[in-house]
Amino acid sequence: MSFFHHRDGVLHAEDVPLPAIAEAVGTPVHIYSAAALRHAADAFSSALGAIPGTRFAFAVKANPNTAVLRLLARAGYGADIVSGGELRRALAAGMRAKDIVFSGVGKTDRELTDALDAGIGQFSLELEEEGQVLSALASARNVRAPVVLRVNPDVDAGTHAKISTGRRENKFGVAIAEAPAMYGRLARLAGLDLRGVALHIGSQLHDLAPLERAYRRVGALVAELRAAGIAVTQVDLGGGLGIPYAAGEIVPSLVDYGAMVGRVTAGWDVALTFEPGRVIAGAAGVLLTRVIWVKPGAGHPFVIVDAAMNDLARPALYDAFHRFEAVAPRGERMVANIAGPVCESGDTFAVARDIDRVRRGDLAVLHTTGAYGAAMASTYNCRPISPQVMVDGGDYAIVGERRDPVELAA
Repeated sequence: MSFFHHRDGVLHAEDVPLPAIAEAVGTPVHIYSAAALRHAADAFSSALGAIPGTRFAFAVKANPNTAVLRLLARAGYGADIVSGGELRRALAAGMRAKDIVFSGVGKTDRELTDALDAGIGQFSLELEEEGQVLSALASARNVRAPVVLRVNPDVDAGTHAKISTGRRENKFGVAIAEAPAMYGRLARLAGLDLRGVALHIGSQLHDLAPLERAYRRVGALVAELRAAGIAVTQVDLGGGLGIPYAAGEIVPSLVDYGAMVGRVTAGWDVALTFEPGRVIAGAAGVLLTRVIWVKPGAGHPFVIVDAAMNDLARPALYDAFHRFEAVAPRGERMVANIAGPVCESGDTFAVARDIDRVRRGDLAVLHTTGAYGAAMASTYNCRPISPQVMVDGGDYAIVGERRDPVELAA
């Protein structure tokens, strides 16, 4: 289901024509569909709703916009955070502290104490020393920190190397073979309430098989811990499900994912946590841009747009695909390279792509930018941080202002 569609020859977000937003706000601009976010959030929770004891923590790194988080909080989601800034953003959006999971390999003492003082529901430990430090901080406050131990199952997710997190050479988690002994030592620390284990093997997964292998290894670990007399009540299964960026791209269905989880975790007798991000927000956003020039090239013309790698970094970082579409197509096609104005050859969104024919001044969109779009924005080349707009039915509101680098300078 798409919430971005052409009506009377013009691309709309829900019931709002995109040219109206361009005229009011300018370009480039990130646009989100509230209906798309609600639909994705409901679809994910429904696919796993038959499994008892589930909770959902949206990966804030995918899209930390406060309006997005507020909408997801109303849909029953907590937050998966990886920084103190994300903690403050989640709380400001109305997410309950007890529904916040703190992940990440580099939590500072200040971040740990702020999260303790907020009363978050889960710390995911990445190394034994982190557990020792957190125990001391919690004991000084006469509290016990709710924790799980993140394990690295050494499973290749089959995704891009830069978003793979579950192989033994990755920086995340502790080796699963070392987990039983480490778990026992951490369980004896006075300041920790050690409840279980966590894993996350990567992002944009196109196949459920690696996830199932990782889950089964964690299931075996849970059984081993219990055989040693250690209580395990929670397992965090992370996130990582892929979404289609290109037409015809095949990704796992949520129904199949829910069935796999139910099958693999049957008999675990634990509360399960999920950390979806891209699968919730990705398809709920587009980046609206305007064509500056159509410049002749050696092989194909360059369509130079006013959006750039500082607005959408994924193509430059991962050679990621985002579908390009004219807002008011004329029914003609062209093969072109699509690039932004940043002074880097890497500021390229597509090479030799078959696209709608566009001219100087035309509006176009890059699709599926709701996750890791505005979230990764920068002011490189002293370009402004682009605004963000939320559409809900026939209404829209600016939910992130355009910020000029001059205003951000010290």
